[in-house]
Amino acid sequence: MLEDVGCSHEVIRHCKTVSRIATKIAKICQNKGLNVDVDLVEIGALLHDIGRSKTHSVDHAIIGSEIVQSLGLPSSLASIVERHVGGGITLEEAERLGWPVKSYLPQTLEEKIVNHADKLVERTHVVPIGRTIKKLSEELGESHPAIERVRKLDGEMSHLTGDVRLVAAFQEKSIGRKCQISKPASPAPYRRKHR
Repeated sequence: MLEDVGCSHEVIRHCKTVSRIATKIAKICQNKGLNVDVDLVEIGALLHDIGRSKTHSVDHAIIGSEIVQSLGLPSSLASIVERHVGGGITLEEAERLGWPVKSYLPQTLEEKIVNHADKLVERTHVVPIGRTIKKLSEELGESHPAIERVRKLDGEMSHLTGDVRLVAAFQEKSIGRKCQISKPASPAPYRRKHR
C-alpha cells in the first residue's frame, strides 16, 4: 500500500522498522495485562508516514491521515497517523501550522505506542531517545514544548512496559553501544484487561 501511494523505499523501510518496534512494545503491554490492540499498532505504525508520499514537511501527518481516510480505512488508523509527529501537536500549534484546529496529541495507548516507537527510529536505525530529543532541540529550540512531550511520553512508555532494558537492547543492537535511559515517569491510567 505504501508503495502504491508513492512512498520511497527508504520511507517504507523506516515504517517497517517503526512497526517492528511498536509491535514489540504493544506485546509487552499486552503481556502485562494492558488493553492494547496489537494489530492496530502494527498497521498504524506501518502507515504512520504514508503522507511522506506527498511531502516531507510536518504536514505529512495531516496529508497521511487524509490518505488513510480516502482509502476507507478505520478512523483509528487515521488518528494514529495524524498524531505521530513529535510528542503530538497541541490545538494552538495546529492553528499556527494552518492545520484543522484541534489537538493532535496522542490519546489512546495505540497512538502513544506508535508515536513513541517513531521517536526511537531514525531512518531505519533504532536510536536512543536522547538522540531524538537532541535533534528536536536543535531543530525546534531547547525550550520548545514538544521536547518535554517527547520526554514525558518516553517516561510513560518506559513505565508501562516496565522493561527499559528491552528498549536499550533495541538500541544496543542498532548502534552497537550501550545507551542511557531515563527513569520512568509516573504511570498513566490505562485499564487492565479483564481476564
